[in-house]
Amino acid sequence: MKSFLIVGLGRFGASLAQELCEQGHEVLALDVLPERVQAVADHVTHAVVGDARDPEVLSGVGARNFDCAVVAAGSDVGTSALITLNLKELNGPRVVGKANSSVHRKVLEKIGADLVVFPEQEMALSLARRLINGDIVNFIELSNEYSIVERTLPESWVGKSIVDLNIRAKWKLTVIAVRRGDAMTIAPGGDFVFQSPEDCLVVLGRNSDIERLERA
Repeated sequence: MKSFLIVGLGRFGASLAQELCEQGHEVLALDVLPERVQAVADHVTHAVVGDARDPEVLSGVGARNFDCAVVAAGSDVGTSALITLNLKELNGPRVVGKANSSVHRKVLEKIGADLVVFPEQEMALSLARRLINGDIVNFIELSNEYSIVERTLPESWVGKSIVDLNIRAKWKLTVIAVRRGDAMTIAPGGDFVFQSPEDCLVVLGRNSDIERLERA
């Protein structure tokens, strides 16, 4: 079990706090607005009203003792930057910042956020991929070059094994899992045979190679 401090309880922060708690982790949710704190109070370990722009508030909730702190507070760059800086000065938890623009992302990175997420952009990119190619089931961008994609199986692959298809050499992709209904085969061996066009393939590779597969 890990411990998380979630600062800012808008839609993103509140959803994240509740999900982490449901996964069995300790979560302290912090927001300056009492109504937001009250809304999540029954769904997290602790819920506190406080202004994280004040370093004493962060010290008061024991921020330095958490494994990770997520700054999900507001769209104001100055506010999230100040909270991020306050957390970094505690020399405690890993700090994750939520950005709303590329400029916001750069600011948080400059002041030392360990990880910056851009949920709106990431969701838009994933949705665009699905709309452009109906075979895409799920999409996770790991970097500007690499992604993990879950997609339906090309019909020409049915009845063939991973070795038969020579996936690593021909497509330069790594098959990390195959989903068949509710069952998931992790790291299938070379003799794994694809049995149905309804099988879902989970692959890791360069975006350019994944795009080639999308055209298969």
